[in-house]
Amino acid sequence: MSGSGAGLVVDSIVRVFSGQTAVDHVSFEVKPGELVALVGASGSGKTTTLRIVAGYEQADTGRVLYDGQDITRLGPSKRDFGMVFQHYALFPHMSVAENVAFGLEARGVSRSERMQRASAALDRVGLGGKGARMVQQLSGGEQQRVALARAAVIEPRLLLLDEPLSNLDPTLRQSTRDELRTTLKESKAPALFVTHDQDDAFAIADRIVLLSRGRVLQDGSPEDLYDRPATRDVAMFIGHATLIPARRTGDFATVSIAGAMHRVVLSSFTGIADGETGAVVLRPEAVEIARDDGGDQWSATVIARRFAGAQFVYRLRLDADIVFDVASRERIETGAAVAVRVTRPVPMVP
Repeated sequence: MSGSGAGLVVDSIVRVFSGQTAVDHVSFEVKPGELVALVGASGSGKTTTLRIVAGYEQADTGRVLYDGQDITRLGPSKRDFGMVFQHYALFPHMSVAENVAFGLEARGVSRSERMQRASAALDRVGLGGKGARMVQQLSGGEQQRVALARAAVIEPRLLLLDEPLSNLDPTLRQSTRDELRTTLKESKAPALFVTHDQDDAFAIADRIVLLSRGRVLQDGSPEDLYDRPATRDVAMFIGHATLIPARRTGDFATVSIAGAMHRVVLSSFTGIADGETGAVVLRPEAVEIARDDGGDQWSATVIARRFAGAQFVYRLRLDADIVFDVASRERIETGAAVAVRVTRPVPMVP
């Protein structure tokens, strides 16, 4: 990366702890106004990468730039970034408004101005009128918004968030996702956040950087990673997928199911030449239980099912090695033989 563009540029950073490489030549950008998620399993290097961007860790090699300026060796206080920590790090002895205004006080802003700005920041996150309360009187979701208001009130060049929704219960987590994206967009500051939860990333991020073992597996929009995975690891991490060995023939893939050959239409096949082998990525929404004799059908057996409100999710076995899920509103007993067919183009990975 050249590092000449506006916004954040992370250029081939490396971080090694006790001989173990935690971050391995990671590069990506966060453009002005963009929301980018660092996603990966535990130990993938995402939190270490975030801490390097924030200045709390130093990269062994590589650079961190903002608006073309090399900030690799600058301390956190000199980067003018706002940070929302996983456990919020709110001060229990301070009121909500005092918590939000804390960063302004450290910057020498007068008390009257910082309280005015804190009040406006609380309005933007839907907490207007709650500035006089103590933080212990707020719910987990409200505390999360206080932490966000505190980070945003200093008008940072970049917002950094470490697992911002991890402390919320599932119901509140879903409702807070949209609120968080809206608040981040209204702040107009670019944001980089860490999460292991792909649903959070899909709901909030404009772009996802997927990490594994300290390396970038793929960098793209949520739609890119889901519909056009670059590798098998990406396909298996993002969404629910079953990989079936296949051979590419033009825009089709040929797969063998229980000794029978079937063709499926491909939506993407990055890195696979015509005639080469790979694996098709079969997701539940790409398959339906056939209700007629039309089209290319595959024979399967229902081995499990679960009720999911508006529909059932069935686990089907195609042969000894291939098991996948499909949703249907039909009620089918476990052990039943069914016919299924692929109803939409699917990706193929090397």
